[in-house]
Amino acid sequence: MTWLIVGGKGQLGKALSAVLAERSINYLAWGSKDLDIRSESLCLETIESLAPDVIINAAAWTDVDGAESDPDGAHAVNATGALNLAIAAKAVAATFVQISTDYVFSGNSNSPWREDETPSPVSVYGATKAEGESAVLAEYSQGSYIIRTAWLYSPWGKNFAKTMTRLALSGEGEVQVVNDQHGQPTYALDLANQIVDSVIAKLPMDIYHATNSGQGTWFDFAKEIFKFAGASSERVVAVRSSHVLRPAKRPAYSVLSHEEWSRTGSNGNSVAEMRDWRIALNVAMPAIISAVKAQG
Repeated sequence: MTWLIVGGKGQLGKALSAVLAERSINYLAWGSKDLDIRSESLCLETIESLAPDVIINAAAWTDVDGAESDPDGAHAVNATGALNLAIAAKAVAATFVQISTDYVFSGNSNSPWREDETPSPVSVYGATKAEGESAVLAEYSQGSYIIRTAWLYSPWGKNFAKTMTRLALSGEGEVQVVNDQHGQPTYALDLANQIVDSVIAKLPMDIYHATNSGQGTWFDFAKEIFKFAGASSERVVAVRSSHVLRPAKRPAYSVLSHEEWSRTGSNGNSVAEMRDWRIALNVAMPAIISAVKAQG
């Protein structure tokens, strides 16, 4: 069995590579230079020649603010790219995993967003990811998982946890962080394990929400990072979103429901929801601190 990770150079791609290697599963991890997912013909030709058993699309235009000024570029990757990979996956009868996001919802809620709720994005990024979901389900629903996640962090690449760790270790001044956006910080390795477990368990093809359990604000997240980094969490100061002006609107409440994890696969297996985000962060911090220190 061969797994293909598209977007293999990003933090989720690297986490998936680590998990598959640990489990001795044969895989390839491709970046944008290996496959331009904006081209349907390239996707078909390349994937038909490889004929992988599982394809995970972790590639995405993730510059949320940049998408506002370049909607066509974001659409080409997040919507057209997802469709092209679904077409190719269908051609070789591969299991397809499309990674999506909490940004497909408006954030105007007081309770966790269910998997079956209608997307209502408020940004170009969210709209293009929602279009990607719809395209995949229209083309290849019988062989595809939609996995929505949020607030991803890891020792790799650029992310909020690494930025806050760098600030915690390098100074004494205050750090202002918004305290009116609620979500679920999600450790990339936990997400990678959840994806691999789900495919192996042959869970029903459907939409799943894969975030660490519990909830908090960016302010809560930052304070925990400072604590685990051995810095004073009193340096973290809460501000409102209106204090930080950005081109793209952020969802105020993007906590995702985990109801679908109770469903069983064709072999009777099931996959539990992911652990609490604070527990995962505690486990992740040593590697994040090491990565930050190594980068200087």
